[in-house]
Amino acid sequence: MTDPKAKTIDTLLSEIRTFIPPAEFVAQANVADPAIYASANEDWQGWWASWAEKLQWDRKWDTVLNWNLPYAEWFVGGKLNASVQCLDRHVAAGNGERIAFYFEGEQGDTRELTYSQVLRNVCRIANGLKSLGVNKGDRVAIYMPMVPELAMTLLACARIGAIFSVVFAGFSPTSLKDRIQDQTAKLVICADGCWRRGKVLDLKTVVNEAVAACDSVTNVVVLRRGGGCTSAAPATARDVEWNDVFANQADTCTPLAMDSEDPLFILYTSGTTGKPKGIVHTTGGYLTAALATTKLVFDLKEEKDVYWCTADIGWITGHTYIVFGPMANGATQVIYEGAPDFPHQDRFWALIEKYKVSIFYTAPTAIRAFMKWGEEHPAKHDLSTLRLLGSVGEPINPEAWVWYLHHIGGGKCPIVDTWWQTETGAIMITPLPGITTTVPGSATTPFPGIEAKLIQEDGSEVIGAGGGYLALTRPWPSMLRGLWGDNKRYEETYWSRFPGKYFAGDGAKRDENNFLWILGRVDDVMNVSGHRLSTMEIESSLVAHPSVAEAAVVGVAHEMKGQAPIGFVILRHGYVASPQLEQELRAFVGTEIGGLARPERITFTPELPKTRSGKIMRRLLRDIAEGKEIGDVTTLADPNVLKGLQAEFVKHD
Repeated sequence: MTDPKAKTIDTLLSEIRTFIPPAEFVAQANVADPAIYASANEDWQGWWASWAEKLQWDRKWDTVLNWNLPYAEWFVGGKLNASVQCLDRHVAAGNGERIAFYFEGEQGDTRELTYSQVLRNVCRIANGLKSLGVNKGDRVAIYMPMVPELAMTLLACARIGAIFSVVFAGFSPTSLKDRIQDQTAKLVICADGCWRRGKVLDLKTVVNEAVAACDSVTNVVVLRRGGGCTSAAPATARDVEWNDVFANQADTCTPLAMDSEDPLFILYTSGTTGKPKGIVHTTGGYLTAALATTKLVFDLKEEKDVYWCTADIGWITGHTYIVFGPMANGATQVIYEGAPDFPHQDRFWALIEKYKVSIFYTAPTAIRAFMKWGEEHPAKHDLSTLRLLGSVGEPINPEAWVWYLHHIGGGKCPIVDTWWQTETGAIMITPLPGITTTVPGSATTPFPGIEAKLIQEDGSEVIGAGGGYLALTRPWPSMLRGLWGDNKRYEETYWSRFPGKYFAGDGAKRDENNFLWILGRVDDVMNVSGHRLSTMEIESSLVAHPSVAEAAVVGVAHEMKGQAPIGFVILRHGYVASPQLEQELRAFVGTEIGGLARPERITFTPELPKTRSGKIMRRLLRDIAEGKEIGDVTTLADPNVLKGLQAEFVKHD
């Protein structure tokens, strides 16, 4: 019998039209009855309230929801503390010795932290914050790598009512400065450095440059990462050492009872005008959705599972699905500091084997990189402990989906392909792994209690199969409560396109089985000779060719067509770029989708410009294709990729 792992992607795609959850998975699933959708939608406020009741409230709410479009208040009058949900109640229930975090640094340094240990450390940090004059409502900017202290700092801020704002430890001094100034942060907490692909990234120098122009900052707390990861940046008058301010504090700290609608954090996301948008999330509703989605989407068994989300806490995925969702459920997690290919391209698989990971949540871009590196790397490791796989960050193409299923999941692990945003706070569209028969590439259906519709240009609803703009049409607990200091922009950005509906900015299509397929940002939809084409569909077509490991497509101005697709392609090992292969790929897309979708040209490249979270920066590819000056690159993982790509594009001309 042929080993399924030896099959080609084309063969797998032809065989795997759908994936039915295995009987043994269904038998133990947290959700095994499809009636959950009808009951949740019939009384959606009651559904969310039933999850809120699983949290520990200091005072129960008076009203489930006040909805004054576009502003929501959930669990009005209720009081609770976020750190209590993640720590105290688990320790009080007798689970204090359960491992909260298995931490592994890129250089191989390891730590294990129990829930009791994390609680004591969080209390020390909280007491230290108070000693520095941080009070309820003060903003704390955090610029740290993926170390346990980052998660503990968030929980310490929550414990005393300070509003935290994590800035991804890869952003430029200007980006950090802009975020500090926008929120008038009182305190900055950073590490001196971190490891990435065997090199030390100097974080303290970035912070010094950023805070020089930030008068609101009274102190900068510096964590010494250790292991030779030391910045040469000079100390400033505002600097205090992590150990000096936190290490000797008392290990108990009474948590502050917060109003359900008190802000928990601000997280900045890119804006079309260039100014980042400060997304505000509050306490009770956010925690409710984080708790529910983590438990049901990942089928989490906190007493058995080892869960690993590979995101960075600097992004919303890390906030919701590393800190608050899993910890509110009492999960055991893996946290890894470094790159997936250091020192070897099997690092992730080695970690799964080492820690016996059972739930693995990563990005499609990472999966496509794994495909490019080859299935021989996961094949070297025992991945049999895996029972569920997840995908997040962008739509996953079917080819990557089936590769993920067979080479990582052994053909037995359900895949939850999740759609959500910084603004939504929690997963909105996803399979439920015990009851959903999945289809490669589809995010399937809205989470119970969520209502999502497809809207046409004129504002009318798309009924049945078809494509349109993806909108959410009823409030949900973890929705953003506005933009920090700019409610007018909040209303215009999210609620003005289709009045009364939250417009997500993404396009989607619905198939004959009522499954949703996310097509990506609408600004990644081209108008070619009057026809709207999704860049994602063209990318999926390119990746379906046996020579292509990864592809990105952008639309550029065209004198005759209005816009034309331009492709950027990474080839699989063993294939060589040539004009003949370019023509073959163009013809392949034409056959797969239609002549209008055929790329005007294709540029072969060894790498694509990506953020450290794994998203392809198509905006920069568009700048290259249109010969424009390259825009902001602060979120780019490796700026050197652009130089080679520009040179290759010009050479092609």
